[in-house]
Amino acid sequence: MWTEQNNQLYKKFTFKNFSEAFAFMTRVAIEAERLNHHPYWSNVWNTVEIWLQTHDAGNIVTQKDYDLAKQIDCLL
Repeated sequence: MWTEQNNQLYKKFTFKNFSEAFAFMTRVAIEAERLNHHPYWSNVWNTVEIWLQTHDAGNIVTQKDYDLAKQIDCLL
């Protein structure tokens, strides 16, 4: 579940291993490029954390963030 905190949408994803986490990040990267909306994220071994906010709107959460979050969830 995505949570909104500090003007960002946040979600933590956990996978079986690094390869699965990295494959997920690759799918997210392709979708982010398609939407021209790029996340701030972190990856350590099997964990990917993603923070979304719209920089063009003053670093707040906008519909662009909700749209990308929805697409990210569809990639699982």
